[in-house]
Amino acid sequence: MSSPAPVDAPVDTYSDKIDGAVLKVAGVVVLGAIMSILDITVVNVALPTFEHEFAKSGEDLAYSTVAWTVTAYTLALATVIPLTGWAADRFGTKRLYMLAIALFTAGSVLCAMATSINMLILFRVIQGLGGGLLMPLGMTIMTRAAGPHRMGRLMAILGVPMLLGPILGPILGGYLIDTVSWHWIFLINLPLGLIALAYAAWALPKDRPEPTESFDFLGMLMMSPGLAMFLYGISAIPSEGTFFSAKVIGWGTAGLLLLIAFVLYSFKPEHPLLDLRLFANRNLTVATVTMFIFAAAFFGGLLLVPTYFQTVRGEDALHAGLLVAPQGIGAMLTMPIAGALADKKPVGRIVPFGLVAIIIGMFLLSRVDGDTSYWGYIIPVLFLLGLGMGGTMMPIMTSAIKTLTSHQVARGSTLLNITQQIASSVGVAIMSVVLTSGLKNDTLVSQAGAFGEATKNVTDPGQIQQILAKFPAVAEILAKAGADQAAGQAALLSAVRDAMGKVFGSSFLVAAFLVALTLIPAFMLPRQHEESHLTDDMDAPPPVLMH
Repeated sequence: MSSPAPVDAPVDTYSDKIDGAVLKVAGVVVLGAIMSILDITVVNVALPTFEHEFAKSGEDLAYSTVAWTVTAYTLALATVIPLTGWAADRFGTKRLYMLAIALFTAGSVLCAMATSINMLILFRVIQGLGGGLLMPLGMTIMTRAAGPHRMGRLMAILGVPMLLGPILGPILGGYLIDTVSWHWIFLINLPLGLIALAYAAWALPKDRPEPTESFDFLGMLMMSPGLAMFLYGISAIPSEGTFFSAKVIGWGTAGLLLLIAFVLYSFKPEHPLLDLRLFANRNLTVATVTMFIFAAAFFGGLLLVPTYFQTVRGEDALHAGLLVAPQGIGAMLTMPIAGALADKKPVGRIVPFGLVAIIIGMFLLSRVDGDTSYWGYIIPVLFLLGLGMGGTMMPIMTSAIKTLTSHQVARGSTLLNITQQIASSVGVAIMSVVLTSGLKNDTLVSQAGAFGEATKNVTDPGQIQQILAKFPAVAEILAKAGADQAAGQAALLSAVRDAMGKVFGSSFLVAAFLVALTLIPAFMLPRQHEESHLTDDMDAPPPVLMH
């Protein structure tokens, strides 16, 4: 008879101290999360490169086509998230987490080998299937490792990759594209993935799966396609320029109807794909609503910042990424503090302060124009936004997780991740439409763009003057510069940048208003000490931990 497998020493889930055993597990989760979140942002700066690299017959691909390299990843990410809870029970968190890393890494290598845009889009789907499992699984693993008394500080650790992704992604992507080639924005995941696999095999305790639940196939047929179609409709809003196009309404409505059918159905089976019964807990419901509004408003507004640097100020992708870094630095300062406070104080007394800082920051950004000082204004404001971000997101997630028992964590994490994914997509779409509409409706910006397009291949001065007569806003600025053509072009560029800066400012004002709406559910968050329920079901047989 073979000897029994050695059992790990139990983790002290009642200690307030973050010990080495917990940090060892946290390192695995953070590494996997960084890989997944970095890949969402690193590809954004590569889209113009894809337009050239995969061009057909010498003509660049349309931006809407290459943008599918981002959309396909996001849709795959969202589609696979609902499977996480069932799969974790069926296969065990360690094996499933290592499978997710392997799938993500293999998808990355395939992306680097793509020879056409369609191949790249397909391989991005494979990446997304792996990446979609990493975050909710990571949250489940860390929650079980932390125990009820250290949730705030562990959530702060998990928040690190959420901050590093938007900061390092554009910087890393711009650097690799400029110095090596676009292939390396994917190939860099190969060594990271191999390290993460080896680290996970060593650090994660093996949990014995207990597949007590049957898989909800009918719920899957409604939930995942419904979510994918809804997000596809939402993602089409920026390219369509309106909420009311046939593409947006058709796909969005079809997806929404499937999601409504799923919600009505999900209360019938004993083990639904997505356990909406968890919303019977008031604190979880309030935290989820707060998270949705906050994620939509903040991430939608944050998207505009690097775009402002590149479009209005003429910065390249690398420098735009560097200029956004103060926001992440501010968040890294307050996130550990907010995490520690969330373990001791009610989150209802923490979150509003972070939200107020973000509202003030967004309002200050609404005052920017085409030559606002970086160090004297924009960078301090971004730092303030980061301080608010660090004091907001993780305490909200901590409040939600504390309401769950240990056996509900996987499904609760799935709910939170889907909420954040949908909210971010909705917020990005809303702010993109606000910005696009503002630029189209600005007389000078729209006329300058049309004038540039109309005179692109025209060299005859007389013909240029005839065309100029159709664009009075442009003609007025050029007339003030007199016969000096260079001075006229400089004056026009400066005026257009100022006009665009004001449009961005108006968009930031909309973001500030949306963040302000988050205060409504935030004031309903617990304002008295809340007991953790993570140990309520500890009388049930726990998973056996062994190597």
